Amino acid sequence: MNSGGPKHKDAAKPNGNTAAATGIPPRVFVVDDEEFIRELYKDVFEAKGMTVSAAPNGDEALKILQTVKNMPDIIIMDHRMPGKDGIQTTQEIVRLDPSIPIIFSSADASVRERALEAGAVSFWAKPFPVGMLVDAMIDIVEAKRKLHPK
Repeated sequence: MNSGGPKHKDAAKPNGNTAAATGIPPRVFVVDDEEFIRELYKDVFEAKGMTVSAAPNGDEALKILQTVKNMPDIIIMDHRMPGKDGIQTTQEIVRLDPSIPIIFSSADASVRERALEAGAVSFWAKPFPVGMLVDAMIDIVEAKRKLHPK
């Protein structure tokens, strides 16, 4: 998909894959109760050279994040899910590790302010072009890695 957005000359490899300046593929964690959305993001992000993991709800996401060896570089968070919603999950993730940027995505634009107050760095109203989300994620991950090199 071509979003028509900016090209990332520093991140793009000739084959179209992306990796931040460290050479380590960005680790993306998708939290969404819709399997179709999780699979779509996984396919698109992996095609760009990213490592993708996912959880179907907030409770499962928190369990995974509390036990994972390498924390994700970025999280894509849905709002309406069974159990903990995206706002509650975002708040708990921020308490667990405030350095992980969270992009909040929802068809309900009325939760934008609450999502940002909970700790999301960006809010995306569904539907949106996935290619634009990829560009934004690359920018956020690269900025985070420049500020906090490992």
